[in-house]
Amino acid sequence: MTTISRLMTSALSLAAFAAGAPATAAPAGAIRNIVLVHGAFVDGSGWKAVSDILTADGYSVSIAQPPETSLDDDIAATNRVIDQQDGLVVLVGHSYAGAIITSAGNNPHVKTLVYVAAFQPDVGESLGSLGAKMPPAGTGVAPSADGFLFIDRAKFRADFAADLDPALTDLMARSQVPLSLKAAGAPATAPAWKVKPTYAIVATQDRSINPDLERFMYKRSGSITTEIVSSHAVYISQPKAVAAVIEQAATARH
Repeated sequence: MTTISRLMTSALSLAAFAAGAPATAAPAGAIRNIVLVHGAFVDGSGWKAVSDILTADGYSVSIAQPPETSLDDDIAATNRVIDQQDGLVVLVGHSYAGAIITSAGNNPHVKTLVYVAAFQPDVGESLGSLGAKMPPAGTGVAPSADGFLFIDRAKFRADFAADLDPALTDLMARSQVPLSLKAAGAPATAPAWKVKPTYAIVATQDRSINPDLERFMYKRSGSITTEIVSSHAVYISQPKAVAAVIEQAATARH
């Protein structure tokens, strides 16, 4: 390669980097579009580390921001993002977002589902009914006077994210996005996991959803399941392991 050619190649590489182009291309045949959905009490910023890994590996990542006001509102917000994609989608949900993707997963753009320490309801089941079946270890969730759920700030780190830095969990506790009781009690209708390939992650130290409930739901659905030693906030504390499961879902042949 001539000196001029090398300079041109370097310039193009720098331009691509500056434009935010991925460092590599997604594997041939992989589903390129990933939509990440946050769960209760948090927002989409927690997906940053997972998003960075997937983007560096050549995937196009979008992060939905459901308002947590009702299950219907949250499904609509997620479908809005899915409909912007230019091809098939791997749809990923954490915690309460498992209920969201169970319905939004019926969107024709969605090829595969990934449940990350998430609820995976069957017809007629809600977060409330599933939680009552196998209660979690955490005790910090309580309703507000106007019908929304919060986690007690003093219990937030222990119940939600015990393996994260206390400074971060303090900020998370102070910036909670409350979940409406209406959303928590809404039953599932037509679960997409019954008709689409499904992957799942059990967070073995989860205190927000009982790990045995996660195992029960994922075994019932036939999900390809990975267990990760982590708190409920596994997507923040173990982003490499979570991204690996998402990429497995994106590259699998079904």
